[in-house]
Order: sequence, then structure tokens, then C-alpha cells
Amino acid sequence: MDENLNNQHTQTIQISADEIREICREAGADDAGFVEIEREALAHEKGDILKIYPKTRSLIAIAKLINQEAVQSPATNIVDEEFHRSYDDLPSIARKVLRDLNERGVRGVVTTYAFPMDMNRTPGKVWDISHKLVAREAGLGEVGLNRLVLHPKFGNFIGLLSILIDAELDRYDHPIKENPCIDCKLCVSVCPVGAIHKDGQFDFMACFTHTYRELMAGFQDWIESIIGARNVNDYRARVRDSETLFWWQSLTFGHGYKCVNCMAVCPAGEIPIANYSPDKKAYVKQIFKPLKEKPEPIYVLAGTRAEKTVEGNPNKEARIVHSPLRPTSIPDFLNGVIVIFNPEKAKGVSLNLHFQFSGEDQSSATILIKDNQIQVMDGHVGKPSLKVQADARIWLKLVNEEISTFKAIVSGKLKVKGNPLLMNKFKSCLMK
Repeated sequence: MDENLNNQHTQTIQISADEIREICREAGADDAGFVEIEREALAHEKGDILKIYPKTRSLIAIAKLINQEAVQSPATNIVDEEFHRSYDDLPSIARKVLRDLNERGVRGVVTTYAFPMDMNRTPGKVWDISHKLVAREAGLGEVGLNRLVLHPKFGNFIGLLSILIDAELDRYDHPIKENPCIDCKLCVSVCPVGAIHKDGQFDFMACFTHTYRELMAGFQDWIESIIGARNVNDYRARVRDSETLFWWQSLTFGHGYKCVNCMAVCPAGEIPIANYSPDKKAYVKQIFKPLKEKPEPIYVLAGTRAEKTVEGNPNKEARIVHSPLRPTSIPDFLNGVIVIFNPEKAKGVSLNLHFQFSGEDQSSATILIKDNQIQVMDGHVGKPSLKVQADARIWLKLVNEEISTFKAIVSGKLKVKGNPLLMNKFKSCLMK
């Protein structure tokens, strides 16, 4: 009898995809799709998925429709209310799905739609799973120029969530064959920080710094503004009363997104495009222009393309802020340097830096800056402009401006072979 029970626990349950899809719809989801854990596209996510739920065999991606008209409103408080209420529905829907599956012998875990995240991993990958990736693989849509999943019917006006289950399905879904993005470039033109480029490039830091002002790095910056202020008047010189009240509101009601313009103007999808195609001029006048011409502060890092973009729009005001993204390990530094690289400051700069790290994070790497681009490679590649040997802990203190280059060199834990001034040139190519 014990052996039979053990076999029941080790055997993988199989269930119909159509049955689960119906369960999802009855629970309130507007669409659902399914992916097997062994899907090649999920390979780099698999480790994190199995940490959450080691028995995962399949992933359910659910989509919940968001009110398009609310998201398109120039009133950000209306937009935020819609996001909070819609996103609050997702976990409830997912839990209904999982309870129904539990009755069929299927066990699993509902992931978080966004927050809370694991802040112990800061500044690295603090999220557990990319719902966009899962949704794409599950056939719920394709990623558009605005970096959002575009559903064939609903466009980008959806919220996404993933459920991990221990069952195998009789069939799985796959990415859709045609991207709903119509290449209208409205998202490119409406972005207040110029984060979305026509050629498909995306400036993560520009978007992150403004849109997430009330979250993570922006919140750290605010706390440091409080601590760093000499007195009340100094604080008020740094932070406006309206900004302080926004922080209060984020801590009481919930955080707000400073910008969702790219989502608001996107006409992709069967339903949104019905409001766009018949009269494009009216669409631009009613939806695009109010967002483009709305007077508002835009949060940017100094000396960046984002700052120049804001300065080019008389309706927007550039508010210079700091990004307290500080690496806590060498892998964090090597991954993060790509994100905080500032092409505006790298014009005419050509550097090949060879790093040899010792101590806690022993590794070697090459950072190449050329033609306004940065590349990070394992090991030493090419002829170096500068060779850097550093204790990992000392290097992180140097990067986080907790110690000067001179003091690091004097300590004997930082050795530079080549012109040490190139270190300053390298640091000047990074956002602060």
C-alpha cells in the first residue's frame, strides 16, 4: 500500500489543455495559454522557476483585459487606479484556477504579477519570472516596438500572470505567427524620454528612471534626499511639495507609474485598431496629442539622451535625479554596466579595458567601448587600452563612489597598467 501511495506522488498527472482553458475563462481570465517547462525559450528562466516550485512541469499564462479608455486618459491618477484594480484581479483569478485544478489532483503555485519582488537580489534580477516571455511562448501575443506584449485581439491592454503546475498537458501553445505591431511609430513619438528608438533599440534606464520614479531606485533617491538635506529648507529645495505628496500617496494608496504613454497610444490588436484605422487624424488628436502636450515634470539622469529629448518638448520639464543603482557583486557590475552606459558621453571614446578581479568574485572580463556602444565579454579579448587588477570588494566600493581611485591604488588592492586617466574616461561614460 505504501508503494502504491509513493507511485501516486511520483507519477506526473496529465490534463487536457482545453479543460484548463475553460477553467481559466470561468475564473475570469480573458485568455490563457500553456507552455512546457522544457521549452528552449525558457531555459534561462528555468532555474528560477524551479526554485519557486520544484515540481513544475507546465506553465499557465493568463491575460486579463484592462480598460483601454482609462489607460488613455491624460489623468495619471485614473490610469493608476485602473492598473491597481485590474492587476489586483489577476492573483484572485489565478487562485481560483489553481483551486479548481487542486480538485482535479493538480498542484501548483501562483506567481506574483509584479510586486512583491525579491529585493535581496538588488540590483540584479529581482523578479522571479518574466510573464511577457511566458505569455509570448504561450501564444498570447508578440512583443511590440514598445516592449509590451501585443495580444491579437486586445493589443497591449492586458495584464499578465503565470501559474506553475505539476501536471503535463495533452498539448501546448506556441508563439503567434504574425506580430500585431503595425509599425505606426506612435510609441516612438509619444515617449517623453525617447526610450523607444525607431530602429528597435530601447533605452531601459531612461524609461526606468522616469516611469518607475516612485519605485525601487527612485524611492532610494528620495530617501537619500531626505538624509542628505541639511535642514527643511534644503529638503524643499531638492524635493517639491507635490513630489513629497506623491511619495506619501505611493506609501498609502499604492505606487503610481509616471508614464504609460507608449501603451496608451498603441493601436495594435483587433479591438484597438478599430478605433484607429477609420480616422487616424482624430485618433492622434484625441489620444496622442493630449499626452504629448501635457505639461509635466519628466525625471531624467543628467547628460543623457533622455534629458535632450525632454528639452526638445516645451510642454515637459526635465527634473534631474540620481540613480542609486549600486552593484553588490562583480556579476552585478558586469551586467549593470551595459544598462547604465551613456552613449551621449561616449562620443569619440574608444576603450578596451581588461579586468582581473580577485577575492570574493574571482573572474576576468573585457569591456569594450567603441562607436557609442559598449560590449562586455568574458576573459581578455583584443589589445587593452588599460589593464585593471582589483580586489572585488575594493572595485565595488570604487564603482559605488565609497572610495576614491587614489585611495584604492594606495591600498594596493587596485593596480592599473596604462594611463590611469582612462579610468576617469571610462567612469564618465556611465550614468550617475
